[in-house]
Amino acid sequence: MKEQQSAAETSAPTVSQLEAELKRVTYYKQYHHILRSTIFTLITVAAAAVLVATLFLPVLRIYGFSMTPTLNDGDIVISIKSADFERKDIIAFYYNNKILVKRVIALPGEWLDIDEDGNVSVNGESLDEPYLTEKALGECDIKLPYQVPDGRIFVMGDHRATSSDSRSAAVGCVAEEQIVGRLVFRVWPLNGFAPLQ
Repeated sequence: MKEQQSAAETSAPTVSQLEAELKRVTYYKQYHHILRSTIFTLITVAAAAVLVATLFLPVLRIYGFSMTPTLNDGDIVISIKSADFERKDIIAFYYNNKILVKRVIALPGEWLDIDEDGNVSVNGESLDEPYLTEKALGECDIKLPYQVPDGRIFVMGDHRATSSDSRSAAVGCVAEEQIVGRLVFRVWPLNGFAPLQ
């Protein structure tokens, strides 16, 4: 009888063992709660970031050389959804299931003219274009002077000799519903990290 009683006493956990076990179980529950909260927060932040990037700040990669020297093949840029554009803004727009990037040259209702040397004038005033390294008439099959239709924007690439843009009747002026956004910042390559002008 005494042997059974002493065996029972030795197999019963001590108060310190019970406290240690309680701490372990409590820690385990807190750890899993924090882990679940952290995962939920990360998923929520990622979903919000994707939503913002898709709806308000599309990120685009530049393909081709029609915007050199301002933008080069492989550059990554951030655009902002906007309905207000000014002359010289760089915009992205849909054309034949592709996204093209060009510069706003003339706004709805304005008259545009381009001479043989590639000098551009809008409403009779010569356009100052410091972003160009060379001027060219390029691929132009529209009748000049040209009035931009209502609800449309006349765009041109910065590499005027090779760019297909509003000077070509095939591309034409850009309708507002085609526009993805206005390019505001280059984020890649890192040595070109800067706002766009």
